[in-house]
Amino acid sequence: MIIDCHGHYTTAPKQHEAWRKDQIAAFEAGVASPPRPEITDEEIIASITNGQLKVQRERGTDMTIFSPRAAGMGHHLGNAKLSEEWSVACNDLVHRVCKLFPQNFAGVCMLPQSPGVSPANCVDELERCVTELGFLGCNLNPDPSGGHWTDPSLADEYWYPIYEKMVELDVPAMIHVSLSCNPAFHTTGAHYLNGDTSAFMQLIDSTVFQDFPKLKIIIPHGGGAVPYHWGRFRGLAQKMEKPPLEEMMANIFFDTCVYHLPGQELLAKVIPPENILFASEMIGAVPGIDPNTGHHYDDTKRYIDKLPISAEDRESIFEANARRVFPGLNALLDARGS
Repeated sequence: MIIDCHGHYTTAPKQHEAWRKDQIAAFEAGVASPPRPEITDEEIIASITNGQLKVQRERGTDMTIFSPRAAGMGHHLGNAKLSEEWSVACNDLVHRVCKLFPQNFAGVCMLPQSPGVSPANCVDELERCVTELGFLGCNLNPDPSGGHWTDPSLADEYWYPIYEKMVELDVPAMIHVSLSCNPAFHTTGAHYLNGDTSAFMQLIDSTVFQDFPKLKIIIPHGGGAVPYHWGRFRGLAQKMEKPPLEEMMANIFFDTCVYHLPGQELLAKVIPPENILFASEMIGAVPGIDPNTGHHYDDTKRYIDKLPISAEDRESIFEANARRVFPGLNALLDARGS
């Protein structure tokens, strides 16, 4: 199988996003949120058939590990109660996609984070999504403030309640910031990559993996700046008398959302193949066509196909690593007869 570990429901029916605007307007007016909109199975099927499923078929991938739209998480908006309402609505919608297309999509949840609110507030929704909806993991936003970084570092015990629940449920988290509300940081061109890089550095400067040796963290977008400045981070870890980066690789993984072949080649050269998961974030951050190749930037399978690696390493990137990092995936695929 070819398993894409990083997909978002960017084509959700329009009334879902319209409700979000109404929800925020109600909060600002000091009144209760309106009822969630009616969304039919037919509308969901149309949104997927003409979107992600169409792209899957065109590019030859089999399954996408699927979560709510990252930029739409909007943790900086409203308060914790508003975020919980929105998270539940988004996660329920992704669950419906997975039920309607069980061979093609497996769920990952967003968490009801809010700036200054303990991640302990997210534990119940994570448990609901994993134990009741069959989700495989979560997206964890290291900066719920939307570009102002007001919460403690991921190294801080502030985050330990969600780490504890992840280990208990045996699910990974993908680090993923949301929309930037800081005009100094473009959301996809700066804030996403800043989030990836900052999270990695915070984890270097921590005892998180000593305290949680079974914790699994995915750094998306090829690790931000990390693989491309590997010597810098190795040197910093050494200078700070932290464990060598190689010891962290039991806990940290990188995806292949890197949108040119030279970047993929460097990723594969620097990062061990068992720590790379195939991903594209299709119909997401960079959906355009590269005029130099005539292919979509986010058609990352083409890059992996061209890497000078062994068949065994390619199979690890496309399938085996995802099965190992998302332990619930094997049981899910067995249950679906895949």
